[in-house]
Amino acid sequence: MSRAAGPPPARPHRLLARRSGIDTGDEPVIFMNSGCHVCRAEGLRAHKRVLVSVDGRQIVATAHHVEGALVAPDEAVLSEAAWRRLAPEPDQAVTVVHPPTLPSLGEVRGKIFGNRLDRAAMRAIVGDIVAGRYSDVHSAAFLSACAARPLDPDEVEALTDAMVAVGDRLAWEAPMIADKHCVGGLPGNRTTPIVVAIVAAHGVPIPKTSSRAITSPAGTADVMEVLAPVDLSLAQIRRVVAQEQGCIAWGGAVRLSPADDLLIRIERALDIDGPGQLVASVLSKKIAAGATHVVLDLPIGPTAKIRSDADAAELVRLFEDVAARFGLAVRPVLTDGRQPVGRGIGPALEARDVLAVLQGAPGAPADLRERAVTLAGAILEFVGAVPGNGGRAAAAALADGRAWAKFQRICEAQGGLRTPPEPAQSYDVEAPAAGAIASVDNRKLARVAKLAGAPAAAAAGVTLHVRIGDVVAAGQPLFTVHAQTRGELDYARAYLEGAGDIIGCEAPG
Repeated sequence: MSRAAGPPPARPHRLLARRSGIDTGDEPVIFMNSGCHVCRAEGLRAHKRVLVSVDGRQIVATAHHVEGALVAPDEAVLSEAAWRRLAPEPDQAVTVVHPPTLPSLGEVRGKIFGNRLDRAAMRAIVGDIVAGRYSDVHSAAFLSACAARPLDPDEVEALTDAMVAVGDRLAWEAPMIADKHCVGGLPGNRTTPIVVAIVAAHGVPIPKTSSRAITSPAGTADVMEVLAPVDLSLAQIRRVVAQEQGCIAWGGAVRLSPADDLLIRIERALDIDGPGQLVASVLSKKIAAGATHVVLDLPIGPTAKIRSDADAAELVRLFEDVAARFGLAVRPVLTDGRQPVGRGIGPALEARDVLAVLQGAPGAPADLRERAVTLAGAILEFVGAVPGNGGRAAAAALADGRAWAKFQRICEAQGGLRTPPEPAQSYDVEAPAAGAIASVDNRKLARVAKLAGAPAAAAAGVTLHVRIGDVVAAGQPLFTVHAQTRGELDYARAYLEGAGDIIGCEAPG
């Protein structure tokens, strides 16, 4: 039988790859001439998701159209994120087509309208996120749905399981592996480096993997990076812990719950951190890191992440319920979240507070020291490392220099102890009248530090000079804003002009 004559089978539409040098964050972007044959033939519109392929490698990218001659009709100009992931040769032909549909997006839409997400749905959603098949808009929709339609314990378990499943896991020979986590929302609460040093000085393994800032001016990884390298590989983490019993590494440098780091970036932009997502985020990282015993720092205050004792009790129940399903022991410690901890807010400023406490320097922040001792003591008691009072044992390790010596060795094992940078610009915010400090707005103070450049500019942030209960005179500095450039300092000052009272004072008498 003869075949009817006709046109040859269509070849995939191709364009020549060119690197743009444009940083689009973690989202891959492809720029194409709006009149190119691919856009016309495929019916591609601006902001459409496209599948880009070369030599068996694929990425899903967001398409942007360019008018005029900036991008040639036969070119595909890739953002830095797209170029890194696809890794083509310059001017190599890449294929650009419509991507396959994502069934998991139907599950996200269902959650928006009140449906539950089971284990299979969570695995599909998280798998697509980690594979780069979701745009930032898709991920934002998922996070918003999980915040607006709070996850129940079964859903949190399913999300935790999915986040662990897509990454690597550490396993340790020791029967007990300690860890510590603060749920956040309290500026300057940088106890982790101190706690790790104290606990490791007692011979308890504590491989701490930490996040960068989500909605705060500094995360533990941001602060520790001022003092030592934190982008350790799994092999390096194992080596440092074997050598010094503890480490403080950035979790994003390894594939321990990689979905968490992708979601954190979206949470930062949205400024949301729903309870279910928070619990899954924390527990997935602890499970992946091989922890067996975790102490949770839960600050409570009117402008902290946890606003009331009732909110704290609900979050504790969720943590304990889900953790138990994975065989993870957790111990909550409720702490004062009415005001920042320490003096510094921002990576370098908080690092200086940490060093002052570890070194036993005169004038070191007493509240930071006391909170670190409380948390380290809770860990030592939790794992049975010391008989009797864990807080007393933790304080002793600070007083006799063991914690400082251990911290120095951990830093050297991670690549060397560094000196925190100094800010270039500063501005004092003064008390308008005499009075007693009655309140501190944590959220507004954190916003000032972020507008001044923290955490991207390590030396930027805020130094707090007063605490609740202090009596101040008119014109006395309440806090100092630090920035690396005049423009960033002016940006923060512009916010201050309309922010209202950040530190509340009551008139004397």
